[in-house]
Amino acid sequence: MFSLTPFTLLDYPHKTACIVWFAGCNMRCLYCYNPDIVLGKGNIDFKEVLSFLKTRKGLLDGVVLSGGECTLHKNIIDFIKEIKAMGFAVKIDTNGSNPKILNSLIHDQLIDYVALDFKSLPHTFKHLTQSGLFLEFEESLSLLIQSDFPFEVRTTFHSSLISENDFVKMIEYLENKNFEGNYYVQHFMNNVPTLSKLDDSNKKIQMKDFSTSKIKVIFRE
Repeated sequence: MFSLTPFTLLDYPHKTACIVWFAGCNMRCLYCYNPDIVLGKGNIDFKEVLSFLKTRKGLLDGVVLSGGECTLHKNIIDFIKEIKAMGFAVKIDTNGSNPKILNSLIHDQLIDYVALDFKSLPHTFKHLTQSGLFLEFEESLSLLIQSDFPFEVRTTFHSSLISENDFVKMIEYLENKNFEGNYYVQHFMNNVPTLSKLDDSNKKIQMKDFSTSKIKVIFRE
């Protein structure tokens, strides 16, 4: 099942788009803003998504596939082929846990842009995501870098889950992996429903310039 956001100017750089939310995820990130979607709840099927997209040809530039984790869906490749056939650019939001599917999507030129979630470093990854999928994330990151494919890396910062010192080390990790590009950081929003009950995030990263010669760090509010 799926959910749909019919219009966004924020989720696909330089494009008007809609968002298709894929229900289900293989992570249980403590700060997740989409608990219903992660737990497999949606209100429309893909035929309804396609019917909507047919009405938006020539009006929207692209389609964002998000979730949950869109790469887990058994028909993801066929779905994207149908979306591409309508002339839309396709961006996927992914936690990087399915590098084989990601590789297929890149190799077959089915996607145009990727937003890759960098949850945390290995020593906090399992607690934060309730999964053991860091090596898969790492493989996806390396794949994107080596493919010279257009993508961004992004992180949600919650002060009780990631320390500022860890955040600096995350930038160093990306540099050591030869990532060059935009690294978007969003401070956790308090007082919103999340997958797990968390204390408020009581600290924001000091807004100094963390950018390096390779990486541009951009804070999103």
